[in-house]
Amino acid sequence: MPEYISSNDLRVGTCIEVDGTLYVVTAFQHTKVGKWGAIVKAKLKDLNTGLVVEKSFRAGEKVARAVLEGKRAQFMYRSGSDFHFLNLETYEEIVLPEEVVGDNQDFLVENLEVELLVYEGRYIAVNVPPFVDLEVVDTPPGVRGDTASGGSKPATLETGLTIQVPLFVNRGDRVRIDTRTREYLERI
Repeated sequence: MPEYISSNDLRVGTCIEVDGTLYVVTAFQHTKVGKWGAIVKAKLKDLNTGLVVEKSFRAGEKVARAVLEGKRAQFMYRSGSDFHFLNLETYEEIVLPEEVVGDNQDFLVENLEVELLVYEGRYIAVNVPPFVDLEVVDTPPGVRGDTASGGSKPATLETGLTIQVPLFVNRGDRVRIDTRTREYLERI
């Protein structure tokens, strides 16, 4: 039996189920429209596809809250399109397909601690830490006289992700990446 909450109680990070689809609230706004009652406009990210949609709810409307269980795990390795994790509480191996891992595969390196989200007994998503440190494996050389305030250049990281980095970053450097924005933060 699902737990219901009022649309007035929606907050960023709340997981809800709408028409059989799981969403996480990424933004919301309470608005009053003319002579009608207030409405809650919410941006919702589909946990299965990653697509963001906008939905409106009447103020006080009941919404099914999805209760997710988080399990601490450690990424071990990738085998084809499968990702192998070690549950840090039971020490059992968990194998998840590429569809469940999604775009977060760009940040998975050996021994990285993650959170596996479980809904009604099935794994639905992998949460990575907000910041990860990755090695630059390929980037064009910097030009003499480049400074920290100069331009940027593409860099390929050890996971295959390509991002823009400052000109002073070289092959072999470790850089910190914000996993939410996929942007370079600093050289380590």
